[in-house]
Amino acid sequence: MLLTCGAPVRAGDTNRPAMTPGQMFEGGTNTYNNWVDLSVGGLMVHGNTAQAQQRYQLSNEPFGGISDLHLQQDIAKGTTFSLDGHSLFDQHDYKLVLGLQRDELGYVRFNVSNFRTWYNGAGGYLNFPPAHAGMQYRLPNDELYLDRGEISVEAGLTLKDLPKAVFKYTHSYRDGDKSSTIWGPVHPNATTAVRGVYPSIYSIDEKVDSFALDVTHHIKTTDFGAGVRYETASLSDTRLETFWHGEQPVQREVTDKQGTSYDMFNVHVFSETWIKKDLLFSTGYMFANLDDTFSGSRIYGNDFDVAYSPNPLNDLGYTSLNGGAHEQEHVANVNLMATPIKNLTIVPSLRVQQDNWNANSSGIGTQGTDVTPEPVASTSDGEMLDVRERLDVRYTGVTNWVYYGGGEWTEGNGNLYETNGISQVNGIGPPPILRLTDDTRWFQKYFIGARWYPIRRVTIDAGGYYKRNEYDYNNIHDSTTNDPSKGNTYPAYLVMQNFETYDGNVRLTLRPVQNVVLVSRYEYQYSTINTAPDSVSGLGDVESSKMTSHIFAQNVSWTPWSRLCLQAGFNYVVSQTKTPTSDTNYTQAVLNSQNNYWTVTFNSSVVVDDKTDLNLGFVYYQADDYSNNSSAGLPLGAGAEEQSVTATLTRRITRNLRVSLKYAYSHYNDRASGGNNNYNAQMVYSSLQYRF
Repeated sequence: MLLTCGAPVRAGDTNRPAMTPGQMFEGGTNTYNNWVDLSVGGLMVHGNTAQAQQRYQLSNEPFGGISDLHLQQDIAKGTTFSLDGHSLFDQHDYKLVLGLQRDELGYVRFNVSNFRTWYNGAGGYLNFPPAHAGMQYRLPNDELYLDRGEISVEAGLTLKDLPKAVFKYTHSYRDGDKSSTIWGPVHPNATTAVRGVYPSIYSIDEKVDSFALDVTHHIKTTDFGAGVRYETASLSDTRLETFWHGEQPVQREVTDKQGTSYDMFNVHVFSETWIKKDLLFSTGYMFANLDDTFSGSRIYGNDFDVAYSPNPLNDLGYTSLNGGAHEQEHVANVNLMATPIKNLTIVPSLRVQQDNWNANSSGIGTQGTDVTPEPVASTSDGEMLDVRERLDVRYTGVTNWVYYGGGEWTEGNGNLYETNGISQVNGIGPPPILRLTDDTRWFQKYFIGARWYPIRRVTIDAGGYYKRNEYDYNNIHDSTTNDPSKGNTYPAYLVMQNFETYDGNVRLTLRPVQNVVLVSRYEYQYSTINTAPDSVSGLGDVESSKMTSHIFAQNVSWTPWSRLCLQAGFNYVVSQTKTPTSDTNYTQAVLNSQNNYWTVTFNSSVVVDDKTDLNLGFVYYQADDYSNNSSAGLPLGAGAEEQSVTATLTRRITRNLRVSLKYAYSHYNDRASGGNNNYNAQMVYSSLQYRF
């Protein structure tokens, strides 16, 4: 984290009244309500363009246009028209907001926006001799992108002393392709070894329409509110996978289509009342009803988006999947904030959530060519009830001390009934299931902390928490044997899981001299997961995962003189996750998970003269957790190094005209991709701002 430099003082300011930071930013005491920024720039990449675009979220093409626009004008007494927006060509980044506001009457606002997110669609890297040593599996085009946007209309009534009402219609969408973490299998060295490394594409086509009406009102010491929302959506997504890429004639293209449409109705109410000056009471309630239908298919072929055709090379799939689900949710909460004595604040709260749902589906299971497709069907229904109590306490009655603490407790229970599922086709695949499971949950969390001001310019913060989540499962009906030797265990295999976390942190803020601020921070976290399977398995309770993390951070801010501000930061994280399989070296295919990395940052702000500012920045990042175990399993772990420098020069030509030039250079080296994701990137960006 970086500390923000304050606005440096300019030469000669001592001979005239001090300007506010806003005036100083504008270059004078005059302020302007309207402005336009015209910008142009470009990203130049040497190396992996897809990785650079994902890192910078910029296209590898020149871009420009209006980066910021604000117009505001009184068109009649008490009536204001406003326009805000931006539009950058070749970035698919635009926004337009039109507003009309009438004092003590209301407003109307129209908004349209779109922005693009870039992804690197590359797959896994294997260094697995002899056939494919040092190979990264890639798509014909790794430069994927997804557009997100919305169109909305909002209108509000703000009549004096009457309830305020706001209506809003929103149409939002996602459209494009993104990378998927589900990779297809290959034979990396033409043997029986299988690695899931060939990249997949997730093709997204989603549209959501929502209508919302909210009303609020204030009577004496109470605020009331109520709202209703209706949402309908059509989600049509497709995952494109490749099995056995390059292994002709067995290569198969898999098209996994997932279609969902839903209607959701939501209503909520709330109130907030000052019972006394030291006693605040608030409550709220929400009800939601969700109905959805879904469809899908998983079809193998020699190309994507083909009709189903039996083939001995096909694996398990399905066609004509259809189904529906219904869910209802109730949530209620009650809160009280009391100050029973001076300097002591107590906040107890209660939250109750109840869900119930049911779902059903049917389809045709497929496999190979000599097998007659078989119908498959499934049903499920369940319910849950969670009650959460929370208590927060804060005390400031000791000079130079602030104490806080509290606890949170959740008791819950529920049940889940499931039948069939994705059934077997010709005896291949998971068998049909019949399961009725009751579950109970017990969550508890306790936290405590203090802030101490021992001497002037020194602040010490210390705190921590303990958290434990317990899940117990009672499998009343279970069609699986839960005997590992028979390969028929899940889903009703576990009877208990506990998650436990200890966390402690301390922070020191030191101001040794007037213009220097030092912030040092350390955090320790230790987490475990304990699991118990069905006793039929012959296995007992085991610590199935253990994670230890240390976080060190040091930041400094120094303003040696009125025209210069310097910042520097250092962060170091040591984190490791162990499982019984990885910790005992049971197999090289599963290793301890490492998440160790460190970063160094530096920033400076220089007032070159009364009209010119210069900002310089530097960032260094390194993670050395990559382990090449391609011969035994899928190599994972970050092994990356990144260095970047930025420079921004701002020149105020007149009181209402300003020009800036920014340059950035970045070097990225990625061991986990065998260097295939490496790049050197340069960005040049210039803007001209005019205020009026």
